[in-house]
Amino acid sequence: MIDYELVKTYGLSKPYTEETYPFGPEPLVVKVGGKMFALISPDSISLKCDPAIALNLREQNPEAIKPGYHLNKKHWNTVMFGPNISEEEIQDMIDHSYDLVVRGLTKSQREQMGLLAK
Repeated sequence: MIDYELVKTYGLSKPYTEETYPFGPEPLVVKVGGKMFALISPDSISLKCDPAIALNLREQNPEAIKPGYHLNKKHWNTVMFGPNISEEEIQDMIDHSYDLVVRGLTKSQREQMGLLAK
């Protein structure tokens, strides 16, 4: 079953990530290049998502995937941990969120981090 530690470990394994707690002891905000790509609470994770993909994911799994809680609902999904979502699905969504944020960084930032696509 998906849990906080598993999700936290995977999110922080991405290159050039940082662990921050701007809202207190919870939730954990994971950033790349100073930009948030994951907001992790004990029972859920919020992730950036392409708007069309976000809607599709919500339609496919309405029990586990909701519009971003306290976030832009067009660009963010909140995924509830539980039996309705697999580890692989969560990891794919984390990868997608990370990639979206990296693509949104300036060319200079991506060059400095070695993340510029060749």
